[in-house]
Amino acid sequence: MAYGLILIGLAAVSWGTTGSVMTVLGERAAASPLLVGAARLWIAAVLLLSVVAGAARTASAVGGLRRKRFLASTDVWRCIAMGACMAGYQAAYFTAVTLSGIAVAALIAICSAPLMIAVMAPVALGETLGSRVHLALTLGVIGAALLIAVPGGSLDLSPRFIAGALLALTAGLAYALYVVLAKATLARMAPLPLTALTFTAGAVLLTPAILWTEAPLRQLALGWPWLLYLGAVATAAAYAIYSIGLRWVPAAVAGIATLLEPLTATLLGVLVFGERLGSTGIVGALLLLSALGLLATGASRQGD
Repeated sequence: MAYGLILIGLAAVSWGTTGSVMTVLGERAAASPLLVGAARLWIAAVLLLSVVAGAARTASAVGGLRRKRFLASTDVWRCIAMGACMAGYQAAYFTAVTLSGIAVAALIAICSAPLMIAVMAPVALGETLGSRVHLALTLGVIGAALLIAVPGGSLDLSPRFIAGALLALTAGLAYALYVVLAKATLARMAPLPLTALTFTAGAVLLTPAILWTEAPLRQLALGWPWLLYLGAVATAAAYAIYSIGLRWVPAAVAGIATLLEPLTATLLGVLVFGERLGSTGIVGALLLLSALGLLATGASRQGD
């Protein structure tokens, strides 16, 4: 399990860079979050499909070995469902940001997802969560909340704010469903074809959102280097290694490990953009590190 945790941790660190890249895209290309979401899915889909096609040709050249593992037609519906979850996450999360702000949307979406996975995994996957995982989940969620929360922020109960909060919760649910579906499907399908088909479906489903963006071609022309990074590294590569790691790691544990994402984003904000990490944020970071330490020690005891 330790090998899988390392891969999932690397994926989470990569996802943690997306906030900084989005900041640059907003400043230099006035990029719409929905356009960014669609573009990164399309770039990831094209790259992953190319890799899968190349692997299929190689397998065919050596006698069709493991051809069956490249595509399980009975699981196509699962890929479509996962693609819908990914598209739904992008649309719900980015819309939530515009309604309730970045901090609240991130707080609700990022912290709710591991809790939802922990609830669904025992029922849908038959996973058993030990005391160590429960403790890591508690520390991780509290730590992420402290890390993301804005000190002194006033509570807003306007319809706009509540709608944003509900959309952020929807985004957390979409991601949790994606993880549970991915974990179940990985028992029948290889990681790369699964990820490729998932992102192809997600890209197709999210493309209509571009109609709500202003001057999409101009945004693409100005922001293509950063969009390429988001699609190739923070999406295609990150989700590929995440899917590989998920084969060895329980879904609930993977959900906790991905809390490295807000920790990475916070550290980048401090180191690159000169943001301040107050005492609450420091406590949150320490709690997150403690949660990850619990998972790492548990994995080392179990072995790979």
